[in-house]
Amino acid sequence: MARIIPGILAMAAVVVASNILVQFLLGDWLTWGAFTYPFAFLVTDVMNRVYGAEAARKVVFAGFVVGVACSLVGSQIMLEGDGYTYAAVPLRVAVASGTAFLTAQLLDVTIFNMLRRRAWWLPPLGSTLVGSAVDTALFFTIAFSASITLFGAEADSAINWAWESVPFLGVGAVVPLWVSLAFADWMVKLSLALVALVPFKVIVGRLSQDPV
Repeated sequence: MARIIPGILAMAAVVVASNILVQFLLGDWLTWGAFTYPFAFLVTDVMNRVYGAEAARKVVFAGFVVGVACSLVGSQIMLEGDGYTYAAVPLRVAVASGTAFLTAQLLDVTIFNMLRRRAWWLPPLGSTLVGSAVDTALFFTIAFSASITLFGAEADSAINWAWESVPFLGVGAVVPLWVSLAFADWMVKLSLALVALVPFKVIVGRLSQDPV
């Protein structure tokens, strides 16, 4: 257990940072959290390569617990600004975040294992691309889709700004705002999946006796 504590701490840091930074916009289509959250896949993949799938799953579950704790704390904190008082983390956003994180990260572990014996770059890249696509689809659909009504009118009122019809990324066909946000988020994840190959190789080389 002691050997994966650095991985648990790294995953916790990514989750906490992302929960904070997701509240700050970067332009019209992204939050700063979009640039920190994808590194959760890097942590999972490093743990998987160096210590195996079981260790990686333990790190994922630790990250899930931290994420749930952040959501519970955030949902109780009332933020004041612009003359309004509102909950930091709406219920359905918290549920979406936990569901997407756990599903996507465990899928990442499974796909990594399927590709483990291939070229060194294929397991982290392939698992991250699939996992991040599932993560984006689950999170934005559960959190913001108007077709999901499981959480009631009060929960919907906290996120109905995402239903506004706008041109796709400001220039395309008219779609709900959350669709543009989801696509922009996914593009960042794709880009960082490629960038993360460099630290993956370096970190694994330092930690593993059988470096990639």
